[in-house]
Amino acid sequence: MKDQNYNNYKRYYIPHHFIFYPIAIALISIGIYQSTVDESLRWVWLFLSVLTALLAWFSFMTRQHYGMTVQNRIILLEMRYRYFVITGERFELIEEQLSKGQIFALRFASDAEFLPLIQRTLNEQLSSDAIKQSIKQWKADHQRV
Repeated sequence: MKDQNYNNYKRYYIPHHFIFYPIAIALISIGIYQSTVDESLRWVWLFLSVLTALLAWFSFMTRQHYGMTVQNRIILLEMRYRYFVITGERFELIEEQLSKGQIFALRFASDAEFLPLIQRTLNEQLSSDAIKQSIKQWKADHQRV
């Protein structure tokens, strides 16, 4: 696998991003176009376009919601374990001072950068994006949703 870093850590799900959503966009576009061309069935075409848009939106939200909820929970447990292994102390005390976004961003830090970056985040209240950009040795997460 390719080395992972800030520029390439995002992941795409081919069936959704490159098949389902383009087809949905095409169907919505066709429906809107047909509603302007076919006066007699204008409302039918508009209804089908809105229905397709709603189905695409619900599909996206459901996929994101379930996948991200489970992933967030796993990442939080992983970070607690990782912090305990490195320091011998519980992460929960520090966890309360960090946002979930900051915690999720810190997971990409290598073990050498992990503790200093946590301290810097606590001191400077770095955003999750700033944390990711600060990482020099990216710890890849190829299992992400």
